[in-house]
Amino acid sequence: MRRILLALAVVLVGSLGVVTIATADESGQVGETVVPPVLEPPATLAYSPGADASGVDPRASATVSVKDGTLDEVTLTGPDGKAVEGEPNAERTEWSSTAELSYGITYTWSGSATGRDGAKVPLQGSFTTLKPQKTVRGTINIGDGRTVGVAAPIRIQFNDHVDDRAAVERALSVETSVPVEGSWGWLPDEGGGSRVDWRPREYWPAYTKVTVTADLFGVPYGGGRYGATDVTSSFEIGRSQIVKADAASHRVVVVRDGKQVFDFPASFGLDSDPRRNTRTGVHVVTEKFPERRMVSQQFDYDVNMKWAVRISNNGEFLHAQPATVSQQGSANVSHGCINLSPDNAKAFYDTAIYGDPVEVTGTNVQMSARDGDIWDWTLSWDEWKALSALDG
Repeated sequence: MRRILLALAVVLVGSLGVVTIATADESGQVGETVVPPVLEPPATLAYSPGADASGVDPRASATVSVKDGTLDEVTLTGPDGKAVEGEPNAERTEWSSTAELSYGITYTWSGSATGRDGAKVPLQGSFTTLKPQKTVRGTINIGDGRTVGVAAPIRIQFNDHVDDRAAVERALSVETSVPVEGSWGWLPDEGGGSRVDWRPREYWPAYTKVTVTADLFGVPYGGGRYGATDVTSSFEIGRSQIVKADAASHRVVVVRDGKQVFDFPASFGLDSDPRRNTRTGVHVVTEKFPERRMVSQQFDYDVNMKWAVRISNNGEFLHAQPATVSQQGSANVSHGCINLSPDNAKAFYDTAIYGDPVEVTGTNVQMSARDGDIWDWTLSWDEWKALSALDG
């Protein structure tokens, strides 16, 4: 019976990872078998943006990833040596920046990765972000923490012209504590800069909390202009106070949260002179002054009026006018403002806030874009939506 000898294997590992196996055959003769080593691969790095890239969008996340290894340390720095915030994934195979970059800056990678072969590979290389011809700032009309009336539009005013309005509008959002339908609308440039308003379809629901987010940094406005910075605001809609001012009946009625709180006799603009008519339409309270100097070269007057509440930029106020008390409630004799007695004007002044609507009716001249800064409510909902760069 043939006896089979079991092979005795001795594994010898050399400095290069070569494996030698000693074996014995059936005759008992000892030999050697050399097994090729299994080599682990080195780490391979990939960068986005690529090496020496220029004109990089500063809003884009900068990433470095490794194949066949893990990241040890990763640092992305600008010329000032300040590190950009970022974090790796759970497997430490990719690192991404989490903060926006800056315009016109060269960023440099440093750090290392360790491959499956145990060798370290350095991170290296750089890229440069775009440099705008000009940056344009936007400001929101309603600041953090304010309380405004139910007709207050949200306005973002830019300090230069915006060509690509759709790109800007896509960067804007409005969040509300209760559902509110609304739309952005672009108004004619004023003072050399573009402006866009967000208006609800109907007046705001009272006590709504609102957050406006304008992610404008890095947005291309066209013509080499880019957004300078992001802006946000969180505010609240106050009580609902609606002023119903009817020139035909010579009355000013104030309705707060659905209940009438004032009914004042008033005098409106002179009926027989269209230049002096108070404009029919929805006005909006924008400012108020305990005393206001009012000057008109056209009608040759220069007077100080108390308890003046501005309702448009065409010179219309509700204010005290002792000289017309005898006509208040029976005749319209003013130059376009709504006259109240001193006591009534003070009572209204104390309750008025920015954004309260003043609905003027009963005159022969309609309010329009020519009559003031906030004319959003003179348009129908369909007309307003047509001013959007996305929906129009």
